[in-house]
Amino acid sequence: MARFTLRVNGSSHQVDAPPDMPLLWVLRDLLGLTGTKYGCGVSQCGACTVHMGGNAVRSCVTPVSAVGRAEVVTIEGLSADGSHSVQKAWVEEEVPQCGYCQPGQIMSAAALLARTSSPTDDDIDQAMSGNLCRCGTYDRIRKAIHRAAGGAAREG
Repeated sequence: MARFTLRVNGSSHQVDAPPDMPLLWVLRDLLGLTGTKYGCGVSQCGACTVHMGGNAVRSCVTPVSAVGRAEVVTIEGLSADGSHSVQKAWVEEEVPQCGYCQPGQIMSAAALLARTSSPTDDDIDQAMSGNLCRCGTYDRIRKAIHRAAGGAAREG
């Protein structure tokens, strides 16, 4: 067991956890931030995606000891009221169906738009390839990302 000071969604938190405990379980079980979902546990589905130091990472395979001083942002920290451009576009394009994968999808999309303001379809496909949606809303996801970027669908 070790004590870690984590910066999550703009606040500092001290947690006692084994160094190899996945960040996902620290967020959900120790900090009560249950918006980040457990999907596969092996970094294949993307349901657990959060931002760490501005990059999209799979929290199910990221040990808490790897966080260091990096800021962690979960779906709860993206915006307090759902006003982030990706969240608004998700609603406008009616992306969610069952909704389970959506926090991870949104976090991956937000990370893409933070580094690429006008992504092409190829950019989107590459950035989102690690996020699985069992309901198959991929076309709506792509449209929502283009909407959040402020443009119509672009071929890449």
